[in-house]
Amino acid sequence: MNIKGLLILAVVAMVFVGCAPKTTNIDITNDAGKAVMGLDYRDFDQAASSMIQSLIASDTLQKPGGGRYVVTTGRIVNDTMQRIDTDQLMAKIEEELMNSGQVVMTSAVGGKGASDEMIYEMRDVRDSAQGEEFKQETLAGKKTLVAPELSIAGKILQRNIKYDKKTQQVEYYFQLQLTDLTSGLRFWQKETLVGKRGSNKSVSW
Repeated sequence: MNIKGLLILAVVAMVFVGCAPKTTNIDITNDAGKAVMGLDYRDFDQAASSMIQSLIASDTLQKPGGGRYVVTTGRIVNDTMQRIDTDQLMAKIEEELMNSGQVVMTSAVGGKGASDEMIYEMRDVRDSAQGEEFKQETLAGKKTLVAPELSIAGKILQRNIKYDKKTQQVEYYFQLQLTDLTSGLRFWQKETLVGKRGSNKSVSW
């Protein structure tokens, strides 16, 4: 290839490199990026931390006689215009609850994403011919699962409000409640608001 051809290839390569979209890593511990009208990870962290701090400060999780409560995750309703994976919010909440040292989460029962099918699959193995291939003392026995005492459930709501001719206000309400599964009594509940205001041209879904 002659020199002219090489120069053309070099110019074309530089054009493609120059047009490549710029990508940067997010510093999630100190994200100074601009806010968005929809919900992002900062909103989930803010809402989850606010609600769990309220729950821990309420002393509701101080079990009479000591010990830790066994908690399961109930239904989390998404009443927004966004396709939110509510498991994402609950994973943060469950993590902070367990880190408090006051509860243990059960994987035996619960809402979407909370239960572990392997618990029951291994019990099916125990009761089948396949179970004979395992050391019997390593298989879970009957009546060994611990029932949950408390359930944590909630809802995420969205309200869009016309602020003025050019501006809209979007309000996201994160609601959480803790219920005693024996009595059905609600021990605690909390609502956290995440509010945003921006151009009417921005979308919140």
